[in-house]
Amino acid sequence: LGVFLTCTFAAKEATKRTKKAKPYIPQIDCDVKAGKIINPEFIAKCPPGCQDVKYRVYGTDIYASFSSVCSAAIHSGAIDNAGGKILVQKVAGHAGYRGSFSNGVRSLSLPRWRESFLVSEGKPRKGVTYPSTLEFSSSKSTAIDCVTAPTGDTVRKVYQTSPVPMPTTQMAATTPTPTTTTTDPFSTTPKPTTTPATTKTTTDSAAAKPQPGLHRVRDTAFRGTSTSASNRNILRPSGGIQRQEPVATFRRPAGSPAHLAGAAQHTSKEPLFSFVSPGFASKEELNLKPLGATSQGNPSCKVDLSFLMDGSWSIGKRRFQLQKQFLINVVHALGINTAGPLMGIVQYGDDPSTEFNLRTYTNPKDLRNAIEKIPQKGGLSNIGKALSFVNKNFFSDANGNRGGAPNVVVVMVDGWPTDRVEEASRLARESGINIFFVTIEAAAQNEKQNVIEPNFVDKAVCRTNGFYSITVPSWFSLHKVVQPLVKRVCDIDRLVCSKTCLNSADIGFVIDGSSSVGTGNFRTVLQFVANISKEFEISDTDTRIGAIQYTYEQRLEFSFDKYSTKQDVLSAIKRINYWSGGTSTGAAISYASEQLFTKSKPNKRKIMILITDGRSYDDVRVPALTAHQNGVIAYSIGVAWAAQDELEAIATDPDKEHSFFVDEFDNLYQFVNPLIQNICTEFNSQPRN
Repeated sequence: LGVFLTCTFAAKEATKRTKKAKPYIPQIDCDVKAGKIINPEFIAKCPPGCQDVKYRVYGTDIYASFSSVCSAAIHSGAIDNAGGKILVQKVAGHAGYRGSFSNGVRSLSLPRWRESFLVSEGKPRKGVTYPSTLEFSSSKSTAIDCVTAPTGDTVRKVYQTSPVPMPTTQMAATTPTPTTTTTDPFSTTPKPTTTPATTKTTTDSAAAKPQPGLHRVRDTAFRGTSTSASNRNILRPSGGIQRQEPVATFRRPAGSPAHLAGAAQHTSKEPLFSFVSPGFASKEELNLKPLGATSQGNPSCKVDLSFLMDGSWSIGKRRFQLQKQFLINVVHALGINTAGPLMGIVQYGDDPSTEFNLRTYTNPKDLRNAIEKIPQKGGLSNIGKALSFVNKNFFSDANGNRGGAPNVVVVMVDGWPTDRVEEASRLARESGINIFFVTIEAAAQNEKQNVIEPNFVDKAVCRTNGFYSITVPSWFSLHKVVQPLVKRVCDIDRLVCSKTCLNSADIGFVIDGSSSVGTGNFRTVLQFVANISKEFEISDTDTRIGAIQYTYEQRLEFSFDKYSTKQDVLSAIKRINYWSGGTSTGAAISYASEQLFTKSKPNKRKIMILITDGRSYDDVRVPALTAHQNGVIAYSIGVAWAAQDELEAIATDPDKEHSFFVDEFDNLYQFVNPLIQNICTEFNSQPRN
């Protein structure tokens, strides 16, 4: 009985100690965004000082996941600038996020985002266990390791790794034709190959050099053999790294080459299409006939189109012919002519080269003959290099670029690229090129370790909403995507990458015409306005310019829809007469919001550029905040006696990037390039989903 009582007492004491033990609360920094944390629900501790404009917040009550967690917590009232514990719950994305000013934090509006979160005081919910260590994701991560926190919780650390030489086991198979096979250089697990013939295995302990990427061999030197779908050989014909696809049990009918029927269409200024086709087709699929001319040309589909043709060794001779037949079918489906779409082809391997440009052939018959004569280059699949080549060389006036027609690139890729595409694609998009990807036979699950750049399609295409990418399971299914591709390419309204920072804004100039400016300085201000305007592509469908002059009163000099050419806009700016009077900047901002920006087009970015030389007689903060909440991006430019606090209140956050000050009017010209650069940087940093 004594032993029993002693044990019972000890157990109770241990239970008390366990209950009293406080859980460990992980601490996060002010700049940590909710989207970077994998946990769907967690409690964390924010440090002091997160009430800073550099920590961006999007939304009110419900926040977009790329908002700063701690700054959002201050905005919601869960904590103050002293920091503290917060509870975060991930929820689904929303169609829109409303910006507001709350608790010293100004949140911004956002049309939509894929993930949201709620934030409240750091009180745990009943029955919910919270992690003592948070899991963070990284867009560059390629490896995940598990570690154990001091409290015993197992968490994941995500970090980037680079390939290193590792011991490799090589498999050499005896087949009717000599082949050399190796395993993936990033793995020590051998890939066995099964053939009807005897197989012998050799082991090489030497360290294998990592390869940039592995590809399937699309053509085999033998027919009539059957190979397990899980077994692959890796070959290097003519210096190109290739991956041998299992040979299907079919024979091509004599004199009846396999054709792809179908046509695809593309009309975006910078979208990339990717078609991936893994696998083989049935006999019925191999007997497809070329697609006839389904269109006589479509003047409403006026696009300048470049196809990046895969000429790498991985595709093989047979599939290279199927690719050419696919391009011929696209030509007929588009109805190439000078009034509608024009098309050129660039073939890539180790290096890209132009087969023919936009002005070389302007009818389907000539294009077909030219495509049939294209020889295969061979080499690797360096798509990044090809995209850089197209961006710099293809869409030029000398090569037939028509200016008003959207620029579209359709990338054909067998499997995956052997170089990186993200940076080259970004530069192409910023140049107004719509990039589509057509990916054929994408990497299987056990081959993804060979892909240099995971998610390369999403990193390359114009938008990641699925419109700009097509995946094809087999080269023999490629005919099925001709019409879907053609339809997308010709959907000009959805070719959003044709919109650049220079052709997609409504820009309203708000010009101080008060007595302190003077006639001479006012002409200098007008020259500054003209110098900014001439940098943009001005038309009724591109960037539009409007102007307001103010003193105590306001005057609409010209509205957005008044002039539709650059020359007319510059002439109108030159004709503005100096007014003279007081300085009511707040009233001028309200007037601009009502008379200019309420008439802005829905698909235009609303940009206000205000130039003043003194302190306002009225309040500028409330009118400026109202303009910000209505989606106006405000830049303030102060000269001479302008008040810095007012300039910062007028400017969109962050103020330092949207407000400028100069001592003399003659130095205004210095701000032309920084202003244009900031407008373009903001435009190009928009989410791509």
